[in-house]
Amino acid sequence: MARVDEQRLLQRAKRGDAEAFAALYRLNVQAIYRYIYYRVNDAALAEDLTGDVFTRAIKGMSGYEDQGKPFAAWLYRIAHARVVDHYRRVERHPQETALDDEPIPAEGDLDGELLRKQAASVLREAIAGLTDEQQQVVILRFIEGHRTEQVAQLMDKNVNAIKALQHRALRTLAGRLQRDGFDVEAILAGLA
Repeated sequence: MARVDEQRLLQRAKRGDAEAFAALYRLNVQAIYRYIYYRVNDAALAEDLTGDVFTRAIKGMSGYEDQGKPFAAWLYRIAHARVVDHYRRVERHPQETALDDEPIPAEGDLDGELLRKQAASVLREAIAGLTDEQQQVVILRFIEGHRTEQVAQLMDKNVNAIKALQHRALRTLAGRLQRDGFDVEAILAGLA
């Protein structure tokens, strides 16, 4: 969406226009959900926290001030705070899905599917071990697919700081994955 169109929706939403806020919600809900999901590794919890983000956004809409950044930057800050609050309550351990709870398909390449699930689980665990800022950069850059400049704007940092965070995060991920015996180049290629 063009920045001018977003600003118009924001002005209408600030005046209490439910349709304008609904349009902003539709534009951003999937990205915020994915961001939270990759931080908490639990679909139901990610849905709850995403709902909380938009509840807080609608309550704070009248006080929202456009500072020349996309509306999503404000939503990501709210989402980040919700994730931090969650981990303060339950300690910093991502929820693991028991392999026995996962449905196993009866058709297709069972070994390949199990290996992909295992690799995804190891990658999520490795990402969870990064600093909060490194996690944000990895999720926004490689899972959400934002350009470096967009990530800098969303995180309110300069481009060089984002590049440095990304470099340290990928180096840390590579070391952890290599220690666990995974083909680092194959997994990280899936991120790029």
